[in-house]
Amino acid sequence: MNESMPVPAAAAGHAVAILVGDRPLTEVARLPGAIRVAVVHPCDEPSLGAALDARQAGYIDPVLVAPRAKIEAIALAAGFDLGGIAIEDVPHSHAAAARAAELAATGYVDALMKGSLHTDELMGAVLGRDAGLRTERRVSHCYVMQTPAYPRPFIISDAAINIAPTLEDKADIVRNAIDLARLLGAATPRVAILAAVETVNPRMPATLDAAALCKMADRGQIDGAGPDRAILDGPLAFDNAISAEAARIKGIASDVAGRADVLVVPDLESGNMLAKQLEYLGGAASAGLVMGLRVPVILTSRADPRETRIASCALAVLVANRRRIAVP
Repeated sequence: MNESMPVPAAAAGHAVAILVGDRPLTEVARLPGAIRVAVVHPCDEPSLGAALDARQAGYIDPVLVAPRAKIEAIALAAGFDLGGIAIEDVPHSHAAAARAAELAATGYVDALMKGSLHTDELMGAVLGRDAGLRTERRVSHCYVMQTPAYPRPFIISDAAINIAPTLEDKADIVRNAIDLARLLGAATPRVAILAAVETVNPRMPATLDAAALCKMADRGQIDGAGPDRAILDGPLAFDNAISAEAARIKGIASDVAGRADVLVVPDLESGNMLAKQLEYLGGAASAGLVMGLRVPVILTSRADPRETRIASCALAVLVANRRRIAVP
């Protein structure tokens, strides 16, 4: 590595914290107390350890939904203490997903947390028509990120659930992200609809969707009416969305450029690559949630570090307590 090349804060060993206002998310989330969370099939050491870490930190009261014998064997091998933790004994991962969805639908748990099962298996159970967890919105995933190079937390969506979202899907993706942005302290969220260019091009569908979403917002179809409703702009290339100077150089007059709270990506592939690049090369702290259901779903990758899993649990606390907590 060139010795003159700047090293991202995370890579240099300096912690980057997701902020809510001027306080760390992990501090704000302790205010309302722990929420009860069904941890779905945490049948490996990282996922079981993450649930226990979040419990110790005061964010969740876990209900482990998995084969009891397997959970106890993992805990024994890893030296984990399961004292005082509820276990819903089920035969396999598919049954775990179904049982966890049932616990959420009855109100017994406030959130769900993915363990070592595949995302498709968990979401298949959660989104089942008989599960009772759907709302009028399409579900979407939100990556909350904070980088050393940007002054505020921002949301990337959708990078984990909707592979090739339609215009209607993107409208719900925006709505879900706006709700989360407000919990992070953005009273009037600024939403950048990303594309490869900042001009509308009929041969580039992402630019057409961006223009349509902005007009929908103008007509009150995205965030209703009122002075504090979200501000949308797009299409915006990534540099214009996060840099007011880049927008100025290109002659773009925008209330969003350089101040975006939400980055709406054209599809899952572009969003996933953007989020992973920021995390691994940009030193970003991250947390991830599925929004648009009756309860939040903590959806993390098997490769995510402990800090990301803990932050995701803290984020779920804010969402689950949205009617009881006032975010500064």
